[in-house]
Amino acid sequence: MNVVFERTPALSDRPTHYCPGCTHGIIHRLVAEALDELGVREKAVGVAPVGCAVLAYNYFNCDVQQAAHGRAPAVATGIKRVNADNVVFTYQGDGDLASIGCAEIVHAAARGEKITTIFVNNAIYGMTGGQMAPTTLEGQKTTTSPYGRKIESTGHPIQVSEMLATLPGAVFVERVSVHDVPNIRKAKKAIKKAFEDQLNGQGFGIVELLSTCPTNWGMAPQEALEWLTGNMIPYYPLGNFRSPEEVE
Repeated sequence: MNVVFERTPALSDRPTHYCPGCTHGIIHRLVAEALDELGVREKAVGVAPVGCAVLAYNYFNCDVQQAAHGRAPAVATGIKRVNADNVVFTYQGDGDLASIGCAEIVHAAARGEKITTIFVNNAIYGMTGGQMAPTTLEGQKTTTSPYGRKIESTGHPIQVSEMLATLPGAVFVERVSVHDVPNIRKAKKAIKKAFEDQLNGQGFGIVELLSTCPTNWGMAPQEALEWLTGNMIPYYPLGNFRSPEEVE
């Protein structure tokens, strides 16, 4: 029998801890496939966050360093500066990156650190119980905003890609989604392009991926995918916000 589909080598053969319907697994595979296709798995170093992806080191067959909450960009900076030939990436959720780690990601981008950030935005704190995150949408209900997020008291959701694209050190900024097959393919292309830019010695790169959290959203997986398309994409539009060609 011919093998038509198999696990990519950069992804370990281990049962997932993620909830049913969670799209972290899809994103893990896209990252792993990009590393394998570029032939850089043996020199790749990932930096895991604090959050749902805290166990990322169990899934990627490459070196992975655990960082304190929000500090993945700082850890990745140190690794890349000491080992310039390595392909260094952070894998972060919106709570880790846009809340406690907001200053870290902004300054890494401002410095033009030659690292790649995989930013998973599901508009909520997943691991710790579904609290409101910096990316939670107006009116969205969470455990800490049971009546819906109110702009007058908690401010507007942070559009991370738009913000970082204003910084000269950020050479590649793109927002994608994994809610259906065509967009998953676009997400894979963006991730691979971000790694290629790092290999070419470019500055800071980030791929923001809109993701679902059926458990904390209180939805079935299919309903969560539909909610993402109807609510997240209008506020977080998909597309490229900055590329090396524009910087040059």
